[in-house]
Amino acid sequence: MARYTGATCRLCRREGMKLFLKGDRCYTDKCAFVRRSYAPGQHGAAKKKLSNYGVQLREKQKARRIYGVLEGQFRTYYEKADNMRGITGENLLKLLEMRLDNVVYRLGYGASRAEARQLVTHGHFLVNGKKVDIASYKVSVNDEILVTEKSRGTEKFKTFIENPKTLPKWLEANVENYSGKVIAEPSREDIDVPVNETLIVELYSK
Repeated sequence: MARYTGATCRLCRREGMKLFLKGDRCYTDKCAFVRRSYAPGQHGAAKKKLSNYGVQLREKQKARRIYGVLEGQFRTYYEKADNMRGITGENLLKLLEMRLDNVVYRLGYGASRAEARQLVTHGHFLVNGKKVDIASYKVSVNDEILVTEKSRGTEKFKTFIENPKTLPKWLEANVENYSGKVIAEPSREDIDVPVNETLIVELYSK
């Protein structure tokens, strides 16, 4: 499975904002963006005025990096969103939110999407009773996500259960049963990522 293997904090610096890609570390003084808030590279500290294309590109790259999606995958998501009814930009974000790794992250299993993705690929979750280890698996309304019996005894999952996250309105969780459920599709108001999806649509529409 192809994935980004470079320095994670470099991505936040390139986008000029915290993307919270490393979980708890992003909230501490160890965060690279706190120490060096300028872009990486020899000329990173120099301020550059972006063209319209540059602004649109940066918005697309930001969305890709937040969700941990490669370029080809992201383009496929856009094409699917464009063929759906409704607003293309909102459809795109909904498709990204309904990825299994993102749903696992939203349920509180993982300090970051990267950690949630790793938990999924290691086979710690069942979807409707069946083991799913594909991070990009698309969940649907009424799907139930359950931690496997074997994984529940590990210290990591006990920590997740003892420190539950505030869930978005489209998800519900049963902490005692180590389970979560998709009760609705996310609306744009429920998606708290700092992305202007309209700029992404403009970029791909050229």
